[in-house]
Amino acid sequence: MAISFTDALDLLTRGNVTVKGRMPWASNVTLLAEVTLGATCARAIYKPERGERPLWDFPPGLYKRELAAYLFSEALGWGLIPPTIIREGPHGEGSFQLFIEAEFEQHWFTLREDPRHRERLQKICVWDFVANNADRKSGHCLLGPDNLIYAIDNGLTFHTDMKLRTVIWDYAGEPIPKVMLDDLKRFVKDGLPEPLADLLDVHEQQALRVRAQALADYARFPEDRSGHRYPWPLV
Repeated sequence: MAISFTDALDLLTRGNVTVKGRMPWASNVTLLAEVTLGATCARAIYKPERGERPLWDFPPGLYKRELAAYLFSEALGWGLIPPTIIREGPHGEGSFQLFIEAEFEQHWFTLREDPRHRERLQKICVWDFVANNADRKSGHCLLGPDNLIYAIDNGLTFHTDMKLRTVIWDYAGEPIPKVMLDDLKRFVKDGLPEPLADLLDVHEQQALRVRAQALADYARFPEDRSGHRYPWPLV
C-alpha cells in the first residue's frame, strides 16, 4: 500500500521488523526488511552497523551518515532522500530507509535527458557536492512511483577531505538556478539543525558549511577538470 513520508517515519521508528533477505551486489550488509505497525506495512532498507566493512578513510558508523544525508536534504527543503531513521533491528543498530518501489531499469543515464527530471537531478548534483558524496553511481538515482527521482546509498558522505565521486557532470559550469542558491544560502545562514549536527564531528560540520558557502558564492554547478571524479562501477 502507498504510505505518506510522514507516516513512513513513524512506521520505521515503531514498527515490527522482519528481515526478508539480503540485497545483492552491496559491498556492506544491506537487508530488505518488512516493517509492520497495525494494519500498515511497508518495505525498508536496513543497514546494520555490524555489517559494515572497515574503511581506511571513513570511521565506523556509515549508517549514521545515511541519516545525516536525509536530514541535510530535509534542511534544504528538497526531499531528495527517502525517509530514514536509526533504530535497533534484528541485527543490531542501523539505518532504516523506506524502500522506493522504483522502476529499477531506470537510472541517471536513462533519465538525464528527460526535461521533466532536470530540476530534481540538478538538486542531486548540488547536494552531492555539498555533502561531499564519494559514491554517486547512476543506479543510486531511482525513479519512484510518484515520478520523482530519489537519491539512495548515501553512506560515503560528509568527509572533511574532498572525496566527490559522481556520474552527474552534465551541468558543469552552468549557472545554478536562483531558487537552489537561495536554499543553500538559507542553510548557511541558519546553520546545521541540531539532529544533523549531532551526527557529524565539529570538523565535518565546518567542512559542510564551507562547501555550501563556496558553491553558493560560485553560483555554478561544480566542474571536474581532472576527469577522475567518477565512481566505479558507473551504474
